[in-house]
Amino acid sequence: MNEKKINIVALDGHTLNPGDLSWNQWQEYGELVIYPRTSYDTDSIVTRCSDAQAILTNKVPLSAETLSRLPVLKYIGVTATGYNMIDTSAAKRQGVVVTNVPGYGTASVVQMTFALLMELTLHVQRHSDAVMQGKWSRSPDFCFWDFPLVELAGKTIGIIGMGHIGGKVADVATAFDMQVLGNSRTQTPQSHRTNFSWATVPELLERSDVVSIHAPLVPETKGLINKDTLGLMKRTAFLLNTSRGPIIVEEDLAQALNSGRIAGAAVDVLSSEPPPITNPLFNARNCLITPHISWATEEARIRLMAGALANLSAWLSGNPLNVVN
Repeated sequence: MNEKKINIVALDGHTLNPGDLSWNQWQEYGELVIYPRTSYDTDSIVTRCSDAQAILTNKVPLSAETLSRLPVLKYIGVTATGYNMIDTSAAKRQGVVVTNVPGYGTASVVQMTFALLMELTLHVQRHSDAVMQGKWSRSPDFCFWDFPLVELAGKTIGIIGMGHIGGKVADVATAFDMQVLGNSRTQTPQSHRTNFSWATVPELLERSDVVSIHAPLVPETKGLINKDTLGLMKRTAFLLNTSRGPIIVEEDLAQALNSGRIAGAAVDVLSSEPPPITNPLFNARNCLITPHISWATEEARIRLMAGALANLSAWLSGNPLNVVN
């Protein structure tokens, strides 16, 4: 690209920056128009991006049809790690470079993973609520607990997706003195771990006390956790998902929880976001749901903003980074 400023459109800027970060640095590279939110239909997207050489999007989809109606588009910067909402093949055919920002949220996602697990195993919020409601004050004993308290030491965690995040989850699990089973499309060296072994998905589900999902949403992982695979898990096991909602068949998970087939689940993602109020997990037993926030700490969003800006700068200089197509 030459040094002439380009037109840049951010389609869902509020997600990345609800007002606590700055867009000022972007002005160095182009004329930036920021839309807090954009409807997902093609006409709305095309109307806003007809003159854009570069688009920033977190979750607004860019299909082959949409891309075909954006002839001046040259660059898509995904302000996230996952890019399944972009037709990357269509973009490549059209000569549009697509980049993402890997790794920015690793620490935050790992922290959320264990926050969810702590709530499942120790019920911190539920016990605090009970105290505030006066139950401890009325207790004949110096302590009480309304839910089983589970210690992690000696338990086995199975990690589906031993990438950047999965590896850090394994590190924290090791600090809790847990055994680690891993499954991944690519088996990276793990010889530094004395508590680790690779396993197939069925083996991992059968042997784990905690199953934590950190895999991308691809055809092979969509619906991976379903009635049959849930049936392999221990009745005392917990399931965690901080990756992508469609990896789990939610109706099957709800049935497994309500029937006592597994002990509990905690998810930060759902198959449809925002979810309909009829989502079956809303009424499932011992199920925690958070609104896709594991990535959204201020620290992680600062890294994401910087990474997205670095990607654009590198592309403009002719040396693109983090290209996914």
